[in-house]
Amino acid sequence: MVKERRILVAVDESEESMYALSWCLTNLLSLNTTTLLLLYVKPPPPAYSSLDATEYLFAGDAIASMEKYSRELANSVMSRAEEVYRDFNTSVKVEKKVGSGDAKEVICVAVEKLGADILVMGSHDYGFFKRALLGSVSDYCAKHVKCPLVVVKRPKNV
Repeated sequence: MVKERRILVAVDESEESMYALSWCLTNLLSLNTTTLLLLYVKPPPPAYSSLDATEYLFAGDAIASMEKYSRELANSVMSRAEEVYRDFNTSVKVEKKVGSGDAKEVICVAVEKLGADILVMGSHDYGFFKRALLGSVSDYCAKHVKCPLVVVKRPKNV
């Protein structure tokens, strides 16, 4: 009996992550033996600040608007991902997950909790300075996940 593989693909609003999903579908999936886990990580909700003396920034309406936008963005990303995997006419089982927090930490925890055998991520191809300032989610994940990590670079001409 063949063991089911669980492939987690981290998706976001970028073209790079959708390319990574497409690459995964082309190169890693085998029919009937794979579950594709799509993970989108929302930024953490803002924390109330004592600097906001007017309570304008974090008033109920503003927080509700930010939460609504966050839900709509998550739905939009998952819809785009669904379009990508539907184009492949595959019968692979797909599970959609949405996390919230620091992307690198949420992804690493999700890999463990969901029992992923492989993690696939797109590369934003930041240069040295941008990566030094912003950090690299894929670098962090490479050091902290216990499964193989595939970082997919999107060709410049795509």
